[in-house]
Amino acid sequence: MIDDELLGRVRAAFQAVDPVPEGVVAAGRAAFAWRVPGAGLAELADEQEERVLAGARGGRVRALTFTGAGVTVEVEVHDTGRGRELTGRLTPAVAARVRLRHVGLESDGAVVEASASGHFVFAQVPEGLASLVFELPDASTVVTSWVRL
Repeated sequence: MIDDELLGRVRAAFQAVDPVPEGVVAAGRAAFAWRVPGAGLAELADEQEERVLAGARGGRVRALTFTGAGVTVEVEVHDTGRGRELTGRLTPAVAARVRLRHVGLESDGAVVEASASGHFVFAQVPEGLASLVFELPDASTVVTSWVRL
């Protein structure tokens, strides 16, 4: 028996006993579609637990800080009851195109423009895995690691 034949039989046995769910296969394929070649990565460096703000609408807030590729991205996730609102700031402050990648959105995601002060807002973001892509004025791109909202 040659190696390819043995591996084929092992693969068939696993597929019969414990097949990979189609959702997992689809997520794996989508991961390749979401790649941003040449982009720098800003990884999650700090996460503050959800807290209730006195007198604030919606109440619950989660603070995330991503660092890397020469930038810091601070994001607050506000639970509005109808979804989540993401408000954020890019440091150093620059105007940038910001794209929200989310498993619940189309492949292009949602896009907003960060102001010259680096501030941006995404309204009504559904629950699920998300990542931000920043297209900076110097033609470089920075992506954040994926987080569950």
